Amino acid sequence: MRVENTTTEKISQIVAAQKAYFHSGATLDISFRKQMLRRLLSALNEWENPLAEALYADLHKSYEEAYMTELSIVTGEIRNHLHNLSRWARRKRCSTPLKMFPSRSRMVVEPLGSSLIIAPWNYPVQLLLNPLVGAISAGCTSLLKPSPYVPHVAKVIEEMISATFEERYIAVVQGNRDVNTALLEERYDIIFFTGSPSLGRTVMAAAAKNLTPVVLELGGKSPCIVDKDADIEMAARRIVWGKGLNAGQTCIAPDYLLLHESVKERFIEAFKRESAHLHGRDASQSKHYVRMVNDRAFERVASYLTDGKVVAGGHTKPEERYIEPTLLDSVSPDAAVMQEEIFGPIFPIQTIKSTEEAIDFITKREKPLALYYFGPEKRGWEVIRRTSSGGACINDTIMHIANENLPFGGVGNSGMGRYHGYESFEAFSHRRSVVVTPTWLDLPFRYMPYKLFKFVKKLL
Repeated sequence: MRVENTTTEKISQIVAAQKAYFHSGATLDISFRKQMLRRLLSALNEWENPLAEALYADLHKSYEEAYMTELSIVTGEIRNHLHNLSRWARRKRCSTPLKMFPSRSRMVVEPLGSSLIIAPWNYPVQLLLNPLVGAISAGCTSLLKPSPYVPHVAKVIEEMISATFEERYIAVVQGNRDVNTALLEERYDIIFFTGSPSLGRTVMAAAAKNLTPVVLELGGKSPCIVDKDADIEMAARRIVWGKGLNAGQTCIAPDYLLLHESVKERFIEAFKRESAHLHGRDASQSKHYVRMVNDRAFERVASYLTDGKVVAGGHTKPEERYIEPTLLDSVSPDAAVMQEEIFGPIFPIQTIKSTEEAIDFITKREKPLALYYFGPEKRGWEVIRRTSSGGACINDTIMHIANENLPFGGVGNSGMGRYHGYESFEAFSHRRSVVVTPTWLDLPFRYMPYKLFKFVKKLL
């Protein structure tokens, strides 16, 4: 199945219509925004089965995993916004210094305007619709671009959105990178992009032509430290689970392991046990084990198997795009598997002698989207203090994304901007400063020729 490219003319038509609709003021009322959020929530409930079936068709993602990692995250985000939107959008008082008497200061939150949201293929429902919740909540219009690599999902989302919203408010366009190029030729008030750092640079360069603000949710190589004092069985279980989600095709998946030399062999054996426990002796028979999205992705990830010595897993089925959860030892830091984001279920191991060595290894590389530490909490906080990443977990993986009250976003090479909960509302909004000055009093001190300047100087 392939999606058909939306024409350049159609894209320009939609963008113009959405700009006109926004400038009509239709999206500004809080009651309208809440109504649209409820409409999206109802649509997700109505289209739950078609979306889950599409996710299985494109990624072999089970209903349970589809619901937990995609649908429930979006519905939870909507409920959070419905509960808090009135408070978030309220005009706020700000203190005013004596020198400005009798003026009053207020801060109002206004929508940025028309938004473009471009999503990747790995979590094609969550990563397209979660930003949309923020756009609706803030009062923006939205043009949505799903990934063509998940054509079944892209088609169902297009049908759902067109059945739920007017095109001049929220619309879906389809296609390959040529369509992305055409989209980026248009002018928006904000662009929200999730994808690779290389494509993020392309988006940012296009946005710079119009000084358009961007939120870039990228990726990178997220390190996972297992220290000498870690609970090895627990660490292995949570790491196998975190890497196994979506078969490692997760932007915050633990990418490589920094194993303390004293626990390395114990961890390898624990990894084998936990992998068998979670996925069965043959993960290819598990209904919950996802496949690589396409042949190209399979070939790229499978090629990493030659970059080290396989000490766990290693089996593949090219005809199914299946790769077993795998540990690679004896991997050079310069190998391709240690230079590129893996985005698959292969785990290269780097052996460390101390926590200090792990910190040094991490800080000499690009800032990752996530960092995971297993060991004493106090030492974990020291690792966090001395490193930088978009998010982090101590003695866990992935779970920081599950809390909608925590901001999610990258730093440096792993992205800029953040969203989830209030941060999603903020991402699509502008804080506008307003000073209100009454006319019943007009103090002369600020006017030329600046009489009583010595007195005024003391107030400034």
